Amino acid sequence: MNSLVKLLKEIDNKGYKAYKRIQGVYHHADYKLMIDHVQGDPFAAPSKLRIVIPASKRQIKAEWLQTFARKVAAEDTFARSISKAVTCQDTYIKGSGKSGSIFFDHPGQEKLERSAVQITPKKITVCISVGLPANGRKINSREANKLFFQALPAIINRSIFTITDETIEQAVNLADQQEAIRETMKKNDWVAFLANGSVLPRESGISNRPLKQAVPFQSPPENEVEIQIPHSDIPMKGMAIKKGITLIVGGGYHGKSTLLKAIERGVYSHVSGDGREFVLTDLAAVKIRAEDGRKITGVDISSFINNLPHGQDTTFFSTDNASGSTSQAANVMEALEAGASTLLIDEDTSATNFMIRDHRMQLLVHADKEPITPFIDKVRQLRDELSVSTIIVMGGSGDYFALADTVIRLENYLPDNATNEAKRIMEKYPLERNNDKNARFGKLTKRYFQQSSLQTRKGKRAKVQAKGLTHIQMGKTDITFPEVEQLVDASQTRMIAEILYYLNRENQLNNVALPDLLDRIEQQMDQQGLASFISHPKEHPGDLARPRRFEIAAVLNRMRTAVVKKYWQGE
Repeated sequence: MNSLVKLLKEIDNKGYKAYKRIQGVYHHADYKLMIDHVQGDPFAAPSKLRIVIPASKRQIKAEWLQTFARKVAAEDTFARSISKAVTCQDTYIKGSGKSGSIFFDHPGQEKLERSAVQITPKKITVCISVGLPANGRKINSREANKLFFQALPAIINRSIFTITDETIEQAVNLADQQEAIRETMKKNDWVAFLANGSVLPRESGISNRPLKQAVPFQSPPENEVEIQIPHSDIPMKGMAIKKGITLIVGGGYHGKSTLLKAIERGVYSHVSGDGREFVLTDLAAVKIRAEDGRKITGVDISSFINNLPHGQDTTFFSTDNASGSTSQAANVMEALEAGASTLLIDEDTSATNFMIRDHRMQLLVHADKEPITPFIDKVRQLRDELSVSTIIVMGGSGDYFALADTVIRLENYLPDNATNEAKRIMEKYPLERNNDKNARFGKLTKRYFQQSSLQTRKGKRAKVQAKGLTHIQMGKTDITFPEVEQLVDASQTRMIAEILYYLNRENQLNNVALPDLLDRIEQQMDQQGLASFISHPKEHPGDLARPRRFEIAAVLNRMRTAVVKKYWQGE
């Protein structure tokens, strides 16, 4: 570190670009500091650093890395400790622009694989970004010394060297329990599990923290199961939702959508204290909703929509401005193409004419004049032909009672099993609507996105950049996806932006069916890590978190520059 002190002294009060000289590797008594990228201006994107702590300085237990889930849990625990230390660091560093600012990828309630902290048996690597101090556009070495020799060491001391092994082991044990529940779900054909005592409501629409004094979840007796979990002598009890068609019903404001939202987020494991630690869902569950105005490119929606006016082809349907029903039909078909095995639907965010057409409307508007086959007429085929389950929040149509395998009724946030009651109602008031029960679901297609879809040039440079959670700028084009609800962290969006840039840079799109492309991306993340998608994988990888294949596909599907070809599944 003495060489860094010397360099900072030499460049003091010089033009800001002289900071480029400090790029390199420096050795502290407890860690190695790697300055990978130096910003060109105090107002520019911050400089990128890595701090590497060897196992000789901070013990790394082998059992923390025994499984992927354990490794993610250990890294997540360190990341939360570092995040707290960054937030609480009290060294005041003055200057213009971003001078003295310290940035770290703060985790949310979900445990995600991240690039911010990476653990191997030999080292812990921490990625941090900083604003190098300046007066105007001249270097302020005195403040830079405070940054490198006071603020950063304090953050590492208060996190990496302070967090106890017991804290990490508690997180690792929780990961074991969550994985054991997922294994039990697979063996028993459950698509979701919600433990008794879980806290499902959140503080507010803009806070993902648990609501204080919320009604704890309690399974109906008919749905209650018991699971033996590791690190506990007491079996865990809760509600299992079996494969098939499940309705969640009840009056307004009684917790239907809250329950579905918890199930929707259950594709991720949550941290201790979240209230949903033991709310777990089929990893291939996808939230489906209407999305007026979205771009659709070459999607076969003929299972739901046919015989459009002017003879538009719905086996290869494209539009720049989708309606509610066509967007929801496309969202279903795109989810199936990407490999979804459970669909999650809330009537509040659905197109009414996509979900149901009652008997009276069928009498007034004859089938040959109605291009939409509603979801109610396809949900059984999804289950029986494709083994795709559906969980639907439904408060306005009892016609779905005739199709449901399970009906869960919410009253004051507490569920009861109303399946038998719903069946008795159907016996007393049978369906009047016409429903061709022998109709098949329809064909699934594989689409091939063409390389020309990735128009990344902006002037002389290629650019793909995330702009928050639901916006990516690709070249001159904006890709927006505000209604892709299972993206939970802006770092996932940054990762998707890096994937798009990688696919363009490596010419990876042509002649690869979308499902196979998603397989390749997941395999690369598994085997080579998130950083393998960036231009310089051995440097600071940026603040990245792992997205699911379904959200990667969702962004590709919403590119307004998309060009696709299709083939029938099996060709």
